[in-house]
Amino acid sequence: MKRNLFILSILLSLGLAGTVVALPDLFRPDLSVDGTTRAQTIDTLVARLDQHYVFHDKAKQIEMLLRQRQHDGAYGAITSGEQFAAQLTADMASVAHDLHMKVKFSPKRLRPGVEPDVMPRAASGAARGQHDGVENADHLSPAIGYLRISSFPPRTAVAGAYASALDKLSDTDALIVDVRDNSGGDPASVALLISYFVDRPTRLNDVWSRDSGRTTQTWTEGALDGRRYGGTKPVAILAGPGTASAGEDFTYTMQALKRATVVGARTWGGAHPIALYRLGEHFFAAIPHSRTISPITRTNWEGAGVIPDVAAPPAAALAVAQDMLRRQLDAAPSP
Repeated sequence: MKRNLFILSILLSLGLAGTVVALPDLFRPDLSVDGTTRAQTIDTLVARLDQHYVFHDKAKQIEMLLRQRQHDGAYGAITSGEQFAAQLTADMASVAHDLHMKVKFSPKRLRPGVEPDVMPRAASGAARGQHDGVENADHLSPAIGYLRISSFPPRTAVAGAYASALDKLSDTDALIVDVRDNSGGDPASVALLISYFVDRPTRLNDVWSRDSGRTTQTWTEGALDGRRYGGTKPVAILAGPGTASAGEDFTYTMQALKRATVVGARTWGGAHPIALYRLGEHFFAAIPHSRTISPITRTNWEGAGVIPDVAAPPAAALAVAQDMLRRQLDAAPSP
Protein backbone atom coordinates (compact mmCIF):
# COMPACT_ATOMS: atom_id res chain seq x y z
CA MET A 1 0.00 0.00 0.00
CA LYS A 2 2.76 2.47 0.92
CA ARG A 3 4.53 1.75 -2.37
CA ASN A 4 1.34 2.44 -4.35
CA LEU A 5 0.72 5.67 -2.49
CA PHE A 6 4.31 6.72 -3.19
CA ILE A 7 3.86 6.05 -6.91
CA LEU A 8 0.61 8.00 -6.90
CA SER A 9 2.26 10.99 -5.19
CA ILE A 10 4.95 11.04 -7.87
CA LEU A 11 2.38 10.89 -10.69
CA LEU A 12 0.33 13.70 -9.19
CA SER A 13 3.42 15.86 -8.66
CA LEU A 14 4.41 15.64 -12.31
CA GLY A 15 1.41 17.68 -13.47
CA LEU A 16 2.17 17.07 -17.12
CA ALA A 17 -0.03 19.42 -19.15
CA GLY A 18 -1.01 18.02 -22.51
CA THR A 19 -1.04 14.36 -21.44
CA VAL A 20 -3.58 11.88 -20.23
CA VAL A 21 -2.22 10.16 -17.14
CA ALA A 22 -3.68 6.82 -16.07
CA LEU A 23 -3.56 6.18 -12.34
CA PRO A 24 -2.29 2.84 -10.95
CA ASP A 25 -4.45 -0.28 -11.06
CA LEU A 26 -5.04 0.00 -7.30
CA PHE A 27 -7.45 2.88 -8.00
CA ARG A 28 -9.25 1.29 -10.95
CA PRO A 29 -13.02 1.28 -10.39
CA ASP A 30 -15.54 -1.17 -11.80
CA LEU A 31 -15.06 -1.10 -15.59
CA SER A 32 -18.73 -1.72 -16.36
CA VAL A 33 -20.27 1.30 -18.11
CA ASP A 34 -23.62 2.18 -16.60
CA GLY A 35 -26.38 4.52 -17.76
CA THR A 36 -25.13 7.46 -15.70
CA THR A 37 -21.63 7.16 -17.19
CA ARG A 38 -23.01 6.90 -20.72
CA ALA A 39 -25.19 9.98 -20.25
CA GLN A 40 -22.37 12.03 -18.71
CA THR A 41 -19.99 11.00 -21.47
CA ILE A 42 -22.43 12.03 -24.20
CA ASP A 43 -23.24 15.33 -22.45
CA THR A 44 -19.53 16.23 -22.17
CA LEU A 45 -18.76 15.08 -25.70
CA VAL A 46 -21.55 17.21 -27.15
CA ALA A 47 -20.32 20.24 -25.18
CA ARG A 48 -16.72 19.76 -26.33
CA LEU A 49 -17.75 19.39 -29.96
CA ASP A 50 -19.87 22.53 -29.73
CA GLN A 51 -16.95 24.45 -28.24
CA HIS A 52 -14.08 23.16 -30.36
CA TYR A 53 -14.93 21.17 -33.51
CA VAL A 54 -13.65 22.93 -36.59
CA PHE A 55 -17.02 22.73 -38.37
CA HIS A 56 -19.66 24.07 -35.96
CA ASP A 57 -22.56 23.11 -38.19
CA LYS A 58 -21.34 19.52 -38.23
CA ALA A 59 -21.01 19.61 -34.43
CA LYS A 60 -24.70 20.50 -34.20
CA GLN A 61 -25.62 17.70 -36.61
CA ILE A 62 -23.61 15.22 -34.54
CA GLU A 63 -25.38 16.42 -31.40
CA MET A 64 -28.77 15.85 -33.02
CA LEU A 65 -27.80 12.32 -34.04
CA LEU A 66 -26.36 11.37 -30.64
CA ARG A 67 -29.39 12.76 -28.81
CA GLN A 68 -31.76 10.93 -31.12
CA ARG A 69 -29.91 7.64 -30.67
CA GLN A 70 -29.79 8.24 -26.93
CA HIS A 71 -33.54 8.89 -26.89
CA ASP A 72 -34.15 5.73 -28.93
CA GLY A 73 -32.18 3.65 -26.43
CA ALA A 74 -29.45 2.73 -28.93
CA TYR A 75 -26.77 2.89 -26.23
CA GLY A 76 -28.79 1.36 -23.40
CA ALA A 77 -27.49 -2.19 -23.72
CA ILE A 78 -23.82 -1.24 -24.07
CA THR A 79 -21.82 -2.00 -20.93
CA SER A 80 -18.36 -2.33 -22.50
CA GLY A 81 -16.32 0.88 -22.43
CA GLU A 82 -14.47 -0.06 -25.62
CA GLN A 83 -17.73 -0.81 -27.43
CA PHE A 84 -19.36 2.42 -26.24
CA ALA A 85 -16.38 4.50 -27.41
CA ALA A 86 -16.34 2.71 -30.76
CA GLN A 87 -20.08 3.27 -31.24
CA LEU A 88 -19.80 6.98 -30.48
CA THR A 89 -16.88 7.22 -32.91
CA ALA A 90 -18.87 5.46 -35.63
CA ASP A 91 -21.91 7.67 -35.05
CA MET A 92 -19.80 10.85 -35.29
CA ALA A 93 -18.13 9.53 -38.46
CA SER A 94 -21.51 8.93 -40.09
CA VAL A 95 -22.05 12.69 -39.97
CA ALA A 96 -18.61 14.29 -40.24
CA HIS A 97 -16.44 11.65 -41.97
CA ASP A 98 -13.45 13.14 -40.13
CA LEU A 99 -10.74 10.50 -39.72
CA HIS A 100 -9.04 12.20 -36.77
CA MET A 101 -12.20 12.48 -34.65
CA LYS A 102 -12.56 9.64 -32.13
CA VAL A 103 -13.78 8.74 -28.68
CA LYS A 104 -11.38 6.50 -26.77
CA PHE A 105 -11.83 4.41 -23.64
CA SER A 106 -9.15 3.99 -20.97
CA PRO A 107 -9.53 1.01 -18.61
CA LYS A 108 -7.45 2.94 -16.09
CA ARG A 109 -8.80 6.06 -14.47
CA LEU A 110 -7.64 9.24 -16.20
CA ARG A 111 -6.13 11.86 -13.93
CA PRO A 112 -8.80 14.47 -13.15
CA GLY A 113 -8.37 18.20 -13.61
CA VAL A 114 -6.35 18.01 -16.84
CA GLU A 115 -7.54 18.92 -20.31
CA PRO A 116 -5.03 17.13 -22.58
CA ASP A 117 -3.97 18.89 -25.76
CA VAL A 118 -1.84 16.26 -27.47
CA MET A 119 -2.40 12.61 -28.31
CA PRO A 120 -0.95 10.33 -25.63
CA ARG A 121 1.66 7.87 -26.80
CA ALA A 122 -0.62 4.88 -26.28
CA ALA A 123 -3.20 6.36 -28.68
CA SER A 124 -0.95 7.70 -31.43
CA GLY A 125 1.53 5.96 -33.69
CA ALA A 126 3.07 9.35 -34.40
CA ALA A 127 4.64 9.66 -30.97
CA ARG A 128 7.77 7.61 -30.57
CA GLY A 129 9.49 9.07 -27.54
CA GLN A 130 12.74 10.69 -28.55
CA HIS A 131 12.94 8.77 -31.84
CA ASP A 132 13.73 11.15 -34.69
CA GLY A 133 11.71 9.32 -37.34
CA VAL A 134 14.66 9.07 -39.74
CA GLU A 135 14.84 5.35 -40.47
CA ASN A 136 17.32 5.37 -43.34
CA ALA A 137 19.45 7.84 -45.28
CA ASP A 138 21.63 6.24 -47.93
CA HIS A 139 22.63 6.11 -51.59
CA LEU A 140 20.75 3.83 -53.96
CA SER A 141 23.38 4.73 -56.54
CA PRO A 142 26.02 7.45 -56.74
CA ALA A 143 23.38 9.75 -58.27
CA ILE A 144 20.19 8.84 -56.39
CA GLY A 145 19.67 9.15 -52.63
CA TYR A 146 17.08 7.54 -50.40
CA LEU A 147 15.54 9.00 -47.23
CA ARG A 148 12.92 7.07 -45.23
CA ILE A 149 10.88 9.03 -42.67
CA SER A 150 8.52 6.99 -40.46
CA SER A 151 7.10 9.87 -38.38
CA PHE A 152 7.49 13.57 -37.61
CA PRO A 153 8.33 13.85 -33.89
CA PRO A 154 8.68 17.32 -32.33
CA ARG A 155 11.09 19.67 -34.06
CA THR A 156 13.58 19.57 -31.18
CA ALA A 157 13.91 15.80 -31.66
CA VAL A 158 14.47 15.89 -35.43
CA ALA A 159 16.58 18.96 -36.24
CA GLY A 160 19.91 17.19 -35.82
CA ALA A 161 18.76 14.06 -37.63
CA TYR A 162 17.52 16.04 -40.63
CA ALA A 163 20.78 17.97 -40.80
CA SER A 164 22.84 14.78 -40.68
CA ALA A 165 20.70 13.01 -43.29
CA LEU A 166 20.72 15.89 -45.76
CA ASP A 167 24.45 16.41 -45.30
CA LYS A 168 24.97 12.75 -46.18
CA LEU A 169 22.72 12.97 -49.25
CA SER A 170 23.83 16.38 -50.52
CA ASP A 171 26.16 14.86 -53.14
CA THR A 172 23.31 13.10 -54.96
CA ASP A 173 21.63 14.43 -58.09
CA ALA A 174 18.13 13.21 -57.18
CA LEU A 175 16.38 12.02 -54.03
CA ILE A 176 13.62 9.61 -53.05
CA VAL A 177 11.79 10.41 -49.80
CA ASP A 178 9.84 7.40 -48.52
CA VAL A 179 6.82 8.16 -46.32
CA ARG A 180 4.77 5.08 -47.21
CA ASP A 181 4.58 4.10 -43.54
CA ASN A 182 4.65 7.54 -41.95
CA SER A 183 2.23 7.80 -39.04
CA GLY A 184 2.29 11.60 -38.73
CA GLY A 185 3.38 13.97 -35.99
CA ASP A 186 4.39 17.62 -35.68
CA PRO A 187 3.65 20.09 -38.53
CA ALA A 188 6.66 22.17 -37.42
CA SER A 189 8.90 19.22 -38.28
CA VAL A 190 7.23 18.96 -41.67
CA ALA A 191 8.01 22.63 -42.31
CA LEU A 192 11.62 22.09 -41.26
CA LEU A 193 12.12 19.17 -43.64
CA ILE A 194 10.53 21.01 -46.56
CA SER A 195 12.88 23.92 -45.85
CA TYR A 196 15.76 21.79 -47.15
CA PHE A 197 14.09 21.55 -50.58
CA VAL A 198 13.54 25.23 -51.38
CA ASP A 199 15.90 28.10 -52.14
CA ARG A 200 13.93 30.99 -50.68
CA PRO A 201 11.36 31.64 -47.93
CA THR A 202 8.22 29.78 -48.97
CA ARG A 203 4.70 29.93 -47.56
CA LEU A 204 3.51 26.38 -46.97
CA ASN A 205 0.06 26.23 -45.36
CA ASP A 206 -2.36 28.38 -43.43
CA VAL A 207 -4.01 26.98 -40.31
CA TRP A 208 -7.37 28.36 -39.22
CA SER A 209 -8.22 27.77 -35.55
CA ARG A 210 -11.83 27.37 -34.43
CA ASP A 211 -10.83 28.21 -30.84
CA SER A 212 -9.17 31.53 -31.67
CA GLY A 213 -10.86 32.35 -34.97
CA ARG A 214 -7.44 33.32 -36.34
CA THR A 215 -5.44 32.07 -39.31
CA THR A 216 -1.71 31.41 -38.90
CA GLN A 217 0.65 31.12 -41.85
CA THR A 218 3.33 28.42 -41.91
CA TRP A 219 6.62 29.24 -43.66
CA THR A 220 9.86 27.43 -44.33
CA GLU A 221 12.85 28.16 -42.12
CA GLY A 222 15.79 30.29 -43.25
CA ALA A 223 18.80 29.09 -41.26
CA LEU A 224 19.30 25.32 -41.34
CA ASP A 225 21.76 23.12 -39.46
CA GLY A 226 22.46 20.94 -42.50
CA ARG A 227 23.18 21.49 -46.18
CA ARG A 228 20.20 22.69 -48.18
CA TYR A 229 19.30 20.21 -50.91
CA GLY A 230 17.97 23.07 -52.97
CA GLY A 231 14.98 23.76 -55.14
CA THR A 232 16.05 22.24 -58.46
CA LYS A 233 17.24 18.65 -58.00
CA PRO A 234 14.51 16.08 -58.80
CA VAL A 235 12.67 14.69 -55.76
CA ALA A 236 10.24 11.76 -55.68
CA ILE A 237 8.01 10.99 -52.68
CA LEU A 238 6.77 7.45 -52.07
CA ALA A 239 3.30 7.44 -50.51
CA GLY A 240 0.33 5.17 -49.92
CA PRO A 241 -2.47 4.25 -47.50
CA GLY A 242 0.07 4.07 -44.66
CA THR A 243 0.94 7.74 -45.17
CA ALA A 244 -1.08 9.62 -42.56
CA SER A 245 -1.62 13.07 -41.07
CA ALA A 246 1.70 14.98 -40.98
CA GLY A 247 3.09 12.47 -43.48
CA GLU A 248 0.32 13.59 -45.80
CA ASP A 249 1.07 17.23 -44.98
CA PHE A 250 4.64 16.76 -46.26
CA THR A 251 3.48 14.90 -49.36
CA TYR A 252 0.60 17.24 -50.21
CA THR A 253 2.61 20.42 -49.68
CA MET A 254 5.63 19.28 -51.70
CA GLN A 255 3.26 18.24 -54.49
CA ALA A 256 1.37 21.54 -54.40
CA LEU A 257 4.66 23.43 -54.59
CA LYS A 258 5.57 21.29 -57.62
CA ARG A 259 8.73 20.43 -55.77
CA ALA A 260 8.26 16.66 -55.87
CA THR A 261 6.62 13.91 -57.89
CA VAL A 262 4.44 11.66 -55.73
CA VAL A 263 4.68 7.97 -56.61
CA GLY A 264 2.45 5.25 -55.16
CA ALA A 265 -1.18 5.19 -54.04
CA ARG A 266 -3.76 7.45 -52.41
CA THR A 267 -2.89 8.36 -48.81
CA TRP A 268 -5.00 7.98 -45.63
CA GLY A 269 -6.90 11.30 -45.79
CA GLY A 270 -6.68 13.00 -42.38
CA ALA A 271 -5.80 16.70 -42.41
CA HIS A 272 -7.29 18.44 -39.39
CA PRO A 273 -5.08 19.12 -36.32
CA ILE A 274 -6.57 17.78 -33.10
CA ALA A 275 -6.57 18.19 -29.35
CA LEU A 276 -7.67 15.72 -26.70
CA TYR A 277 -10.47 16.49 -24.27
CA ARG A 278 -11.21 14.51 -21.13
CA LEU A 279 -14.83 13.36 -21.08
CA GLY A 280 -14.75 11.62 -17.72
CA GLU A 281 -12.80 9.15 -15.66
CA HIS A 282 -12.46 6.63 -18.49
CA PHE A 283 -13.22 8.46 -21.73
CA PHE A 284 -11.50 11.12 -23.81
CA ALA A 285 -12.12 12.50 -27.29
CA ALA A 286 -9.82 13.51 -30.12
CA ILE A 287 -11.50 16.54 -31.67
CA PRO A 288 -10.15 18.42 -34.70
CA HIS A 289 -10.06 22.09 -33.76
CA SER A 290 -8.25 23.60 -36.76
CA ARG A 291 -8.21 23.39 -40.53
CA THR A 292 -5.13 23.32 -42.76
CA ILE A 293 -5.54 25.35 -45.96
CA SER A 294 -3.02 25.35 -48.79
CA PRO A 295 -2.49 28.86 -50.22
CA ILE A 296 -2.03 27.15 -53.61
CA THR A 297 -4.96 24.72 -53.77
CA ARG A 298 -7.19 26.62 -51.26
CA THR A 299 -8.09 23.28 -49.66
CA ASN A 300 -6.39 20.24 -48.09
CA TRP A 301 -6.32 16.44 -48.24
CA GLU A 302 -9.06 15.72 -45.68
CA GLY A 303 -11.17 12.77 -46.79
CA ALA A 304 -9.58 12.64 -50.24
CA GLY A 305 -6.00 11.81 -49.35
CA VAL A 306 -3.09 12.83 -51.55
CA ILE A 307 -3.49 11.56 -55.11
CA PRO A 308 -0.17 10.35 -56.57
CA ASP A 309 1.24 11.86 -59.75
CA VAL A 310 2.45 8.41 -60.79
CA ALA A 311 0.19 5.56 -59.66
CA ALA A 312 1.92 2.39 -58.52
CA PRO A 313 1.32 -0.35 -55.96
CA PRO A 314 3.07 0.83 -52.77
CA ALA A 315 5.31 -2.26 -52.78
CA ALA A 316 6.53 -1.34 -56.28
CA ALA A 317 6.75 2.42 -55.76
CA LEU A 318 10.48 2.48 -54.94
CA ALA A 319 11.44 0.69 -58.16
CA VAL A 320 9.09 2.91 -60.20
CA ALA A 321 10.50 6.10 -58.66
CA GLN A 322 14.10 5.00 -59.07
CA ASP A 323 13.54 4.21 -62.74
CA MET A 324 11.74 7.54 -63.26
CA LEU A 325 14.57 9.54 -61.68
CA ARG A 326 17.23 7.60 -63.56
CA ARG A 327 15.53 8.45 -66.85
CA GLN A 328 15.20 12.12 -65.84
CA LEU A 329 18.89 12.35 -65.00
CA ASP A 330 19.88 10.59 -68.22
CA ALA A 331 17.77 13.03 -70.25
CA ALA A 332 19.14 16.13 -68.51
CA PRO A 333 21.69 18.16 -70.47
CA SER A 334 25.29 17.81 -69.34
CA PRO A 335 26.55 20.74 -67.21
